[in-house]
Amino acid sequence: MVRRADFLAANRGRRAPMPGFVLLVRERGDGDPAMRYGITVTKKVGGAVIRNRMKRRFRVLARELLPTLGIAGADHVLIGRDGGIERDFSLLHAELSKALGKIMTRPIDPPRDPSRRKGKARPVETRAKKLSPSDSPSGRHLPASGEE
Repeated sequence: MVRRADFLAANRGRRAPMPGFVLLVRERGDGDPAMRYGITVTKKVGGAVIRNRMKRRFRVLARELLPTLGIAGADHVLIGRDGGIERDFSLLHAELSKALGKIMTRPIDPPRDPSRRKGKARPVETRAKKLSPSDSPSGRHLPASGEE
């Protein structure tokens, strides 16, 4: 995966957080059984040397485990966490196996309705209301149009 849109789409899928990384998995639904993977490590983790070393380790892990434990026709994204570079490689291997097992056992979430998002107000329908004489703030008669 190289496109940003693919990474954003994977963020809406299932996730399995682990101490060294977060695994995101989203089934594409395009009928292609190929498994794709992407790796991202933010600058918060460290400098370029650290981030590249972490990505190399994740790349090896993905090539070893995804063909057997991954979901066919899905995008898999590994997001590196701060403590991931110090973790032993065999421990990362075990954690990725565990994360893929968690993802496989979870039911597939139905697509979310974007209008039902938390914290986001839905548009309110406004209508023009005709004022009657009793609705006027002062209680006095309001002149009708053409009447003065």
